[in-house]
Amino acid sequence: MDEEKLNKDWIGNKNSVFKTLGASSHTDKEREINDYYATEPKAIDILFEVENFLDKPIWECAAGSGELVAAIKKYTDKVVYSDIVDRGYDGTKIIDFLEYKKQWTGHIITNPPYKYATEFIYKALSIVPDGCKVAMFLKVQFLEGKERKRLFTNYPPKVIYISSSRILCAKNARFDDMRRGGGSAVAYAWFVWEKGYNGETIIKWIN
Repeated sequence: MDEEKLNKDWIGNKNSVFKTLGASSHTDKEREINDYYATEPKAIDILFEVENFLDKPIWECAAGSGELVAAIKKYTDKVVYSDIVDRGYDGTKIIDFLEYKKQWTGHIITNPPYKYATEFIYKALSIVPDGCKVAMFLKVQFLEGKERKRLFTNYPPKVIYISSSRILCAKNARFDDMRRGGGSAVAYAWFVWEKGYNGETIIKWIN
C-alpha cells in the first residue's frame, strides 16, 4: 500500500475516484470533507432481510451522523460505532479505522469513504476472525478495476446484493434535497464477505 493511499485526509477534489467511476450523482465541485455522503437508512432493512448479522456484535466504522447505526439499532443493541471525526451522533467513538490496531470479534457493516473503500475492505478482513462478515455498501462500478480484481481474486465476496431500486447516498445526509433534485443516477450494492470463505461469488438482486 503506497504512501499516497495512506495519506488519509479523506478530502476528494475534481480528480476524485468518483470521476474515475463515472458517478453522475457527484459533480466536479469540491468533494465533501472527509468524504461524507450518508446512506439512506432503508439500506440496512434491505440487507437484514437477506443476511443474518444478529449472532455477533456489529461495528459501524464510518458512522457519520448515525443513519445506518440508528437503523441497525432497530434490530440489535449489540452495535458500536465510530468515525474519524465527530458529526454529533451521540456515542460515536473517534477512531481512524485504517489505523486501528486491535482485533474485532464481530461483524462490520458500513458505507466506507469511497476514496479508501479498498483499504477499508482489506482492513476489515484483517481484523475479524473466520466466520465473521464484512458488509460494504458500494457502487456497482466498484466491480471494475485491476486493483479491485486482485482484491476479489484473493478475497472473493460471498455474496453481492445489487439493489434493483435506487438507494440514496446524500451529501451531509440531505436526502430530501436529493429527492427534490431528481434522486440518484448511481446504482449501489451490498458487497458481503465472510472471513475464510474461498468459494465463488454469488450475485443476487434485492429491493
